[in-house]
Amino acid sequence: MAYREYSFGGFHLTPWVKRLIIANTAIFILTAIAPIVRVYLAFEPAATILRPWTVFTYMFVHGGFFHLLFNMLALFFFGPPLEERWGSREFVKFYLICGLGGAALSFVFAFNHPVVGASAAVYGVMLAFAMVWPDVPIYLFAIFPIKAKWLVAIFVGMSILSALPGGASDGIAHFAHLGGFAAAYLYMKFDPKIGAPFRNLRRMVSRPKLTVVPGGKPPRPSKPQERPRRRADERTYDEIDRVLDKISTHGMASLTPEERKLLDDVSRRYRQN
Repeated sequence: MAYREYSFGGFHLTPWVKRLIIANTAIFILTAIAPIVRVYLAFEPAATILRPWTVFTYMFVHGGFFHLLFNMLALFFFGPPLEERWGSREFVKFYLICGLGGAALSFVFAFNHPVVGASAAVYGVMLAFAMVWPDVPIYLFAIFPIKAKWLVAIFVGMSILSALPGGASDGIAHFAHLGGFAAAYLYMKFDPKIGAPFRNLRRMVSRPKLTVVPGGKPPRPSKPQERPRRRADERTYDEIDRVLDKISTHGMASLTPEERKLLDDVSRRYRQN
């Protein structure tokens, strides 16, 4: 699928980004009023058997105001383009999988340390943004431009260095960050629902190219009865291109029932051929 450039910033809050920001803020206020709640929501790898739900709930608990602020700002800026592109259901599934990746790596490498925060999920969202729009400039402090791919690479490098033996002892769950990055990368590379079927479909229905015939013989003229079919195929190519571009820009959720039926029909026809 042809990726279109995305201008960083200037977009509206999408439904699940808005809900996630509200949920994280509400849980932060709740834990500030009743700190005991934090104990039951934070993820402690050693106590996973006793509190298995915490592999999800830890994503909504934060260690302080600035911890919450950084994560929600990153989600606000990087999340909406992906939700618009993939659709709300695919986006929230991706978000939760990245958070679970953070819990999994923390379970393996930070067994005795509690983990809180949406950082694993948010870092996964940042990586996905950089993989889809790698060259979009992001202005640090609204002044210094840096491409998305380099900004995320810096975050990955800092997390790796801090997680190594002798790295930073700052109380930050660096293995959770790395788990979020790893889950996002694997999901983007191997999940067939993000782009791959439509890239394959575009290749299958691509227009036939002109070929050079050896020996100087002119190509066989088309039979009159073939022309209407070719014109119909041209219309199908144009329509498929339009639908795939719409998916690229706005996600599967933007398709009408007629457009979904067109994709199903064309996919079925070319699988049979």
